[in-house]
Parts: sequence; structure tokens; C-alpha cells
Amino acid sequence: MRRLILVLLFLQIALILTGCFDRKELEEQAYVISIGVDKTDKDNIFRFTFEIANPEVGSSVSNVSTKEPAQEVVSVLGTDFLSATSTANTAVAKEITLDQVRVVIFSEKLARSKEFIHVIQAAPSTVDLKLNAQMVISKEKAEDFIRHNKPRLESRPHKYFQYMLDRARETGVIPDAPLVRFFQITEGDADLFIAPFASTEREPTDKYGAEDKYKAGEIDINGGNPTQFIGAAVFKEGQMIDTLTGQETRYVLMLDTTLPQQDILATYKDPLRPEFEISAKVQIDRVKVKIDYKKHGRSVIDVHVNAHLNVFAIPSTEDYMLNPKKRRILYASIQKQMYQNAEEIVRKSQEKYKADPFYWSLHIRSKFLTIKDYEKADWSNKIYPNADVHLHVDVKSIEFGKTLRQSNIGKVRD
Repeated sequence: MRRLILVLLFLQIALILTGCFDRKELEEQAYVISIGVDKTDKDNIFRFTFEIANPEVGSSVSNVSTKEPAQEVVSVLGTDFLSATSTANTAVAKEITLDQVRVVIFSEKLARSKEFIHVIQAAPSTVDLKLNAQMVISKEKAEDFIRHNKPRLESRPHKYFQYMLDRARETGVIPDAPLVRFFQITEGDADLFIAPFASTEREPTDKYGAEDKYKAGEIDINGGNPTQFIGAAVFKEGQMIDTLTGQETRYVLMLDTTLPQQDILATYKDPLRPEFEISAKVQIDRVKVKIDYKKHGRSVIDVHVNAHLNVFAIPSTEDYMLNPKKRRILYASIQKQMYQNAEEIVRKSQEKYKADPFYWSLHIRSKFLTIKDYEKADWSNKIYPNADVHLHVDVKSIEFGKTLRQSNIGKVRD
């Protein structure tokens, strides 16, 4: 009996230990945190750039200071992610693994080509590559973007991308664009997909605009890391067709009911002193979309947006807080500005893109009994471009933070 118990015990231990046969130590693997993909002169041959993180740099566990670089960048030619990874491993001693990839960066040149859809189709079948990795479009070559990206305050490159993308999404100047969302929208064949637009090449514009009326590379910043994340790349049927400014991106996200609404900082023209601007934090309630589908006519899309503002700065010192008449003017002005900006991007999508970047096709699918009927109605080519879109923007409340009153400039300068 005792011998039988020992045999059974050893069998259980053997079964447990079988899960460790392919175990690898941390130092045996090279963790890629970003991948860049560029177009080459040869058809269906791409340049893959792997940014490999050094786990010993910036780690709180390591007490010994090291002079090793925070990352290593390797660039190879390949036809897909898996074959390129295998090729890169000929120059890297450790086994390259993709399960920690945070961003996949495609150059604008590749994204605008018809080859783009072929290279990205390999992503879902690449086992290690997670589809929640963020998709980013770089203005320059993806390899140059990765090599020129030099964060000064964050030695760990994976943390840099995490913080940068999270912060930019919070301000609303770039969209949340995991790879899985690209495939969902592209395969749905009804809506436009937008991805973050970034650049390390600075070409600042001479004209000063609001904080969000720029695209990546246009903001005049002195010092620091040259990398800028602002704006979005627009994709139609799996191919990039245009770019949006940070402001346009904000309003696309505001009208998209599938994305969580963030509190964003924005500026608006002062209605009583147009030479000044008012800074405020904007909170958007859940957007409501109602579609009146008409089979033989123009469908009607009603979009209701409710906003709450917390005003932080009034440089003109106009007394909007204590003067009810001026406060009503401020309400009406901000509401009008928000409506005009939203209406402009809707009109642009209908007239220029002939497609919908707001994912509104989800709200019309319940009008059809079968998928075949929905596809026959053709949302992207027939319904949306010809629809009457009625926007209803309502500023529900305006608060003024901790300030109880504005300074009287006349008395100050008396």
C-alpha cells in the first residue's frame, strides 16, 4: 500500500513537471517592445525594425548601475512578422519574443500603398504578437522614427510608449487604435479606421494655432524628445487616405459611441474679446445616435452631444462668473463653436471621404433582418454619404474652478 502511494505521488509530480519542459529564463529572451515596418523597392518585401528592451536598465530590482544601452535596434528584410523575427535572431544571441510588443509602427508611405493590407494580415497569425498592441503611423520611415525617438526622462522604452500613448489618449489628440480594432472595422467594410499619427521630424508651422490644430511634426517645441504624437491617419478599406489634425481627431472621438469619453483640455474663442481664448476641461456625456433609415430616400441621423465645462483660464478677465448676461453669451458661444467644429468633420467625412469614421454603422444594423440585407443597403456608399445628419450640441453646465471672481484690470492699472 505504501509503495502504491509513493508511485501515485511520483506520477503526480511527473505530470506537474511536464509543464516546465519548455521553460526559459528571463535572461535567455530578448523582449521586443516596438516593431517598425517600412516599404522597400521590391514588391511584398518589407523592412522590419525591432526595438529590443534591456530589462536590466531602469529596473528597480537591479542595484548595480549599468552602462549598457536601454535598448537595441535591429533592422532586417522580410515578408511577414514571423520570418523577419527569425532573420533578426541571426544577429541577436537571445531568443526574440514578441509577446511584450506595445506598438507596431507603419510608415505613412507603406500605409498609403496597396501592399499595406497584405503585410498587416500576417499579424493575427503571429502567435506571440498580441492584437491589443497599438497601431501607429509615422510620417517618416518607421526605422528612422524608432532610432530618432530619444526619451530623456524615461530610460525604459516600453514605459515611454505606455505613458505617451495613455496621456495623448486622455487629451483626445490621438485615438485608441489596437490592431484588433483595425481588423474589426476593416473587415466590417462600412466605416473608416483612424490610427495615431506621429513623427520625429519637426517642420513647425509659422502660424500659431490652438493647442490641437496641428499634426505630428508641426508643433514648435524647443528641446526635449523630438517625437510628437498628435492627429490621426485615416484608413478606408485597409488603406490610408488622409490625415486629421488633433482637433479633428477630438471631434471624431467625441462622436464615436464605442470609445470611452475622456475629460479633455480645449480652448475656445472668448465671445466678448475674440483676441483672447478661454481654456476649459470638457467632459462629454455618452453620445446618443438615432438613425431613421429610409430605403427610398435620404436617411436621417440624429446625434445628441451633452457637454460639461470647467473653465480654468479667462485671460481677458471678463466677468463671466458673476454676470448672468455675460454667462449666457459664453454658453451660447461655446455651444456654437463645438457645433461648428463637429459639423465640419461630419461634412468632411460625407463629402471627401464618402465614409463614416464614427462607427455609426452599428446603430443601423438593427434595422435589417439579415446580414445580406444590410450589405445590400450599402451603408458606406449609399446611406451615409447621402444622409441628413442633425447634430444637437448642448452645453449643460459651466463651472469656473476655484476662482470666485476675475481681477479688475482697470483698477489694477489705475
